[in-house]
Amino acid sequence: MKDKLTRRGFIGRAAAGSVAIGWLGAHRASRAFAAEAAKPALLGGTPVHTGGWAKWPQWREAWEPELLKVWRSGRWFRGSDGRIAEFERGYAQLLGAKRCLATASGTTALIVSLHVMDVDAGDEVIVSPYTFSASYNAILSHRALPVFADTDPATLTMDPASIESRITERTRAIMPVHIFGMPCDMDPINAMARKHKLAVVEDACQAWLAEYKGRKCGTLGDVGCFSFQESKHIPSGEGGAITSMSEELIDKCDSFHNCGRACGTNKGNGCFTRGGNYRMTQAQAVLLSQQFDKLVKETEIRRANADYLSANLCQIPGITPVRLPENSRAVWHLYAMRYDKAQFNGLTREKFAQAVSAEGVPCAGSVYHEQYYDGLLDEAIASRGFKRLWSAERLKAYRDSFQDLKGNKQVCETTVAITQNMLLADRSNIDHIIDAVRKIQANSAELAKAQG
Repeated sequence: MKDKLTRRGFIGRAAAGSVAIGWLGAHRASRAFAAEAAKPALLGGTPVHTGGWAKWPQWREAWEPELLKVWRSGRWFRGSDGRIAEFERGYAQLLGAKRCLATASGTTALIVSLHVMDVDAGDEVIVSPYTFSASYNAILSHRALPVFADTDPATLTMDPASIESRITERTRAIMPVHIFGMPCDMDPINAMARKHKLAVVEDACQAWLAEYKGRKCGTLGDVGCFSFQESKHIPSGEGGAITSMSEELIDKCDSFHNCGRACGTNKGNGCFTRGGNYRMTQAQAVLLSQQFDKLVKETEIRRANADYLSANLCQIPGITPVRLPENSRAVWHLYAMRYDKAQFNGLTREKFAQAVSAEGVPCAGSVYHEQYYDGLLDEAIASRGFKRLWSAERLKAYRDSFQDLKGNKQVCETTVAITQNMLLADRSNIDHIIDAVRKIQANSAELAKAQG
């Protein structure tokens, strides 16, 4: 590996080294550059990667004519044109879903779905704690309690074995989160839901085209929810979608998201039911529809590069790639791995991430932390409404239960990740990611000593 790094470092600095060769001599110059390349950039050495990474989000001029048609038409909201319906049909077909409903965001998709699955004030919803806060904020918006299943450290997703002990007489639904585009193990989750007659709302907001046993995420539960926020693989700034294999459920979602207007099989009491405004705009739908082919192509690139990374990174002591459920495929919104500082001479995770980033390979040393200690949930359970709905004993037991999330605590303390745009690079640049981690491993003792 040292020879490999030396060779790449020398080639990358060949032009700058031409003067040095003149007075050091070719052999001595080569040794000097080899030493510099082998030294961590954080300690003054040469970064492994200097070329940058793909920007995100990406723009295509070819998308402009269709968007201009929308803006010039003056028909921008959902009810004034059919472009949203075109997107919904196309996205449903892409996922193999029966129906799709476009929404204003991934969060509103979750809010609408929970309402349609009859989650109401005083109910409880079992959800993964290792997720963006929108997952449990959507539950809180219904004055329901987000009860956390534990996280499986091997998969970073909901541990099915931890679900049943969290079920109470108030439990109404399970919300598995396909975090980073990695499918949850849905068979045991769905089996548990059937056993206890619970709804399943998939949080697939980071899992466009992810697959579990031959089916796409978003078609595995009662409803699935997606986000098209700016950082996502198929972005429109904001935006979301709900998918289902049930016409009736999507009709109910449509009504609730469109100010309660009757839709299809959902007539309610005359023309209106309860509802709000969670609609997507025509321009968002047009932008998204034009990215379908791009999404499919880039998903395959990310998958191939992630597989290559996993096959190589698993050979580095202290690095453990994530394990996926059998016969499933992730889409890698983030490529995450577990970090063991003991195998890196005590180098802290944060210092490891800083050292890898200094090599030109941006690395996050903390993705999600134990957010249930951030105060958001304390604020909720201390509110007048929650105190009316639950006893003081139940709310105290709920708060105390956070200490039982041992798997999630371990995941929060040991996970590092790189972003999805890096997985779009060519193979030589993917090698730079591997080289950077190996370089830090080889120099971990020196880096650990320098961290104090």
